[in-house]
Amino acid sequence: MAHPPLKDCIAIVTGASRGGGRGIAVELGAAGATVYVTGRSTRAQPAERYGELMAMSGLARLPGSIDDTADEVTAAGGRGIAVRVDHTQQDQVRDLFERVQREAGRLDLLVNNAWGGHESFNGVFQAPFWEHPLAQWDAMFDRGVRNHLVAARFAAPMMVKQRRGLIASTTFWDRDRYLTGNLFYDLAKSAMNRLAFGIAQELREHGVASLAVSPGWMRTEFILAGHKTDEAHWRERPALARTESPRYLGRAIAALAADREVMEKSGRVHRVADLAREYGFTDIDGRQVPAFEID
Repeated sequence: MAHPPLKDCIAIVTGASRGGGRGIAVELGAAGATVYVTGRSTRAQPAERYGELMAMSGLARLPGSIDDTADEVTAAGGRGIAVRVDHTQQDQVRDLFERVQREAGRLDLLVNNAWGGHESFNGVFQAPFWEHPLAQWDAMFDRGVRNHLVAARFAAPMMVKQRRGLIASTTFWDRDRYLTGNLFYDLAKSAMNRLAFGIAQELREHGVASLAVSPGWMRTEFILAGHKTDEAHWRERPALARTESPRYLGRAIAALAADREVMEKSGRVHRVADLAREYGFTDIDGRQVPAFEID
């Protein structure tokens, strides 16, 4: 039997209750990794602040939990460990990294995916910046960009000491084109990309890589619910033809984590579609989904 490519990998995936984080964690598990699955939603206590988005999606209960994802990681072949963490709270983040150091003795991969931008989404994505509520700024920056920075600050000393590691941030990027209609979103994603770049410059001499990964339009639980369908029937909705599963992003992260030459990619933003062609992986339906580009 072939040795799983990430059998010895210790990873943290933040914001992994659902969506892209869940897809990443499960694919890391399929590659053999031990994954600390973090987020605020547990089976017993779903995260708060998603009321508007749930109402628009027609959901009575918030989908997903860190417990569910951790179980999927283990079922896929890895080891999933659920840890409830509010990534806006620095003390909780510090406790997470101290636990990983205590239990595993190292950290090979941090995936920064925790994102608060959906917590204030009012159903309007495209509007002049003066019409978007400032609450969206707080959600995207204070509970989005800052989450990535705080986690990276705790990961960096561990990785510098061992002189290896990868910090991967999920983002959105379309070749530096303006994300028309949402200045706050454009600024937040640009900040994440620059954050990954800046971290890469400071960690390069220590043998630690930092990069950003941009998926296309993912069929998350909220997207499927908003279109009144599920993963088994999404093809019946023509509007979803350009979508990809969250596992596609997960396969991109797993390929990067297994790449011994990943330092060559440090400091840049990489689209999942481009990585699929380079590494030869497909989405769960066997397609290599083209990059999502702004019309």
